[in-house]
Amino acid sequence: MRQGRRDGFREFAAGRSGHLYRSACLLASGDTHLAEDLVQETLGRMYLLWGRISRIDNPAAYAQTVLVRAFLTHQRRRSSKERPVGDFPESGASVAGGTDPVLRLTLLEALGRLAPKDRAVLVLRYWEDRSVEETADAMNASSAAVRTRTSRALARLRDQLGGSLAEFADH
Repeated sequence: MRQGRRDGFREFAAGRSGHLYRSACLLASGDTHLAEDLVQETLGRMYLLWGRISRIDNPAAYAQTVLVRAFLTHQRRRSSKERPVGDFPESGASVAGGTDPVLRLTLLEALGRLAPKDRAVLVLRYWEDRSVEETADAMNASSAAVRTRTSRALARLRDQLGGSLAEFADH
């Protein structure tokens, strides 16, 4: 019985790790080390409740919720503001879909300048394609708060990018 659960968790972790990592990279503004830590923490928490997983309707969505909450908890810590390097690595995993590294880095830098909750709401709504209600549940907030935060976060992102995003539109 236990071996079957372990195998089930291994299969789940192998199947979802890549998706969790990509979401974590966006949440962490391209900090691949933090993204790896967040995925590890998420999978660790999922493993602890894997025996009760039958009570969860959608384990993949639940894992994304755990990931966002782990990120927000990390951002509340005082030490989370420390950055060992200021530049993004030249080589690394593709974070956003597409092949234009300049656009990808521009968007990651802009996301990195947003508040953690603003970043989380944009990643959940537009990267994860979650509904307002699902995002509210993942962030422990009301639907109205998610709509307001989304609107304000998009406005901040537009202000930061200004006209610089238009130059990438032809790519």
